[in-house]
Amino acid sequence: MSWQAASLVVLALALIAAFGWYERDRPPARILALVATMAALAVVGRLAFAAIPNVKPTTDIVLFAGYALGAVPGFAVGAVTAVVSNVFLSQGPWTPWQMVGWGAVGVAGAALALAMRGREPSRLVLAAVCGLAGLAFGAWMDLYQLTLAAHQDLDTYLALSASSLPYNLAHAIGNVVFCLLIGPVFIRALRRYRRRLEVHWRAPVGAAAATLLLGLALGLPAAAGAASPAERAKRWLARTQNKDGGFGPVAGQSSSALFSGWAGLGLAAAGHNPRDLRRPGGRSLAAYVTRGGASLKDVGEIERTILVVEAAGLSARDFAGKDLVAAVQSRRRGDGSIAGYVSYTAFGVIALRAAGVQAGKATVSWLVSAQNADGGFGLAPSSVSDSDMTGATLQALATVGRARGGAATGAVAWLRANQNDDGGFGQFKGRSSNAQSTSYAIQGLVAAGAGGGTLSRSLAYLRGLQRSNGSVAYSSSSAQTPVWVTAQALMAFERAPLPIAAVPRVKRKPPAGGADPDEVAPAASAGQGGNTSNMGSQAAGAKAREKAPAGDAEPSTGTTGGEASPAAGEASPPARDTGLRVDPAGDAAGEDQGGGLALWLVALVVAVAGGLVWVFRRRLLPPKLRARLPRRGSA
Repeated sequence: MSWQAASLVVLALALIAAFGWYERDRPPARILALVATMAALAVVGRLAFAAIPNVKPTTDIVLFAGYALGAVPGFAVGAVTAVVSNVFLSQGPWTPWQMVGWGAVGVAGAALALAMRGREPSRLVLAAVCGLAGLAFGAWMDLYQLTLAAHQDLDTYLALSASSLPYNLAHAIGNVVFCLLIGPVFIRALRRYRRRLEVHWRAPVGAAAATLLLGLALGLPAAAGAASPAERAKRWLARTQNKDGGFGPVAGQSSSALFSGWAGLGLAAAGHNPRDLRRPGGRSLAAYVTRGGASLKDVGEIERTILVVEAAGLSARDFAGKDLVAAVQSRRRGDGSIAGYVSYTAFGVIALRAAGVQAGKATVSWLVSAQNADGGFGLAPSSVSDSDMTGATLQALATVGRARGGAATGAVAWLRANQNDDGGFGQFKGRSSNAQSTSYAIQGLVAAGAGGGTLSRSLAYLRGLQRSNGSVAYSSSSAQTPVWVTAQALMAFERAPLPIAAVPRVKRKPPAGGADPDEVAPAASAGQGGNTSNMGSQAAGAKAREKAPAGDAEPSTGTTGGEASPAAGEASPPARDTGLRVDPAGDAAGEDQGGGLALWLVALVVAVAGGLVWVFRRRLLPPKLRARLPRRGSA
């Protein structure tokens, strides 16, 4: 087979795997764009350092892509990097070997993420892996060189390896240096970009007027002059619903499961059942959520859907033909965590308790053990504490009877210590305040029964962000995703931590001809009646769920036996599933940044690598071995 045909075969296999991954996981378009961006960055990194023998950040970038995005995206980044960069550096029979070699590096990055089980590797461990990846890639390319030699035997391979050793050492040393400079920050940035769902669209001129023309969809009072902040936010949010029943990031934009879920929770906190939420002539929010129920795969999306479903008085055990509770439980690992993340575990506990299911002692114990020394919680056990996760974890602890003492006391103290002077909270310590982080903090404080001046100042900050139309701005300088922001602020205004109990329905006149074709019938479940008109039993079931922490209130020790571990692809899950979003201000406080010695270190590596290559090939390698070697060329 010619090298051209081999390149096409490798590329075809990569595309087939990528299509299979896409059909199975259905990643959003921005994840695919991130894969393409990573490949482009790896190409640029290779071209920028083309003049330096084997000192390039390419291998590191491919490994980081696999670590943060998964095996298939990692392989795709590596293979595409090789074939595209060789358009500039010259194609040849080495191209398919490089495609496979760098693709394998991407897969190795995913394997490392799986081995870490949600923990972030230390800088030295990550640098060591990058160095080994450079040596392994060099050994693979030495095998390619062997195919060009006069003799394909062990002696020739050893001679080739001896000749290429300076190159491979330069590759490994360069990988280590690049990783020490940018590795942890690069991976955290990648994970944040994968999680990032904030859309920086602004409402076009006249959008506010257009939403007013939609009318009062829920029969809410028209006068808003003397209305409370919660009432004004509720009216505005209700008017942004689309006719398909869902909500978009901005009034008039296409519906999304993310924004629809949070809007449903916000309006449920304000007393509106998702089955009653609809525009005149449109479908209900519950119907919109049901249509997407069968395709739910990401654990965070499932958790959020459980919260909406239970607030609607439906059963998460039998929703759109799927047992959402079992789907969350299947992601639970042997250590009790859900997919290895504080975010998924906290929201998993809340969702399970909303469905009347015990969270499990091991799960609660793992969540408590993830608390940082400063009292706060981060996205993962090794992550910097942030307001969002600390507030979410307080809500989770409250559902299992741990709202007082222990971990909850430390979390409340962290929130109080990190409140900004304006009364709001930034996502991380020292960051500017924003409405969503402040709302998380308020819900957490309410769940823990910790009011006082901290809570009053936080609510005053939120009220200061409310606009004349009732929506709540993200911050004093940004109005992004107003539907999402207003929904979370509405829960804070209502002082309603998650989960939201089942909301009584509004009595509606049955449509002519029988049952409403848009109605979603509730399935019978523990503590919840199966009759749609029996709102008393539904409310009683919700009260029972609220007051039944049961065994979860005990000190949580031990392991969870017989629980399935998550798939490998969950090693780096997107936090869009839980609705967590990332502060646009940048990296977390305390994260590592490249120091001023970066250029000096790179220059030193270049000088040492160049010297090794020249001395070894010109002075140390015996002439007989040099005669047996093929020319390295562009490989």
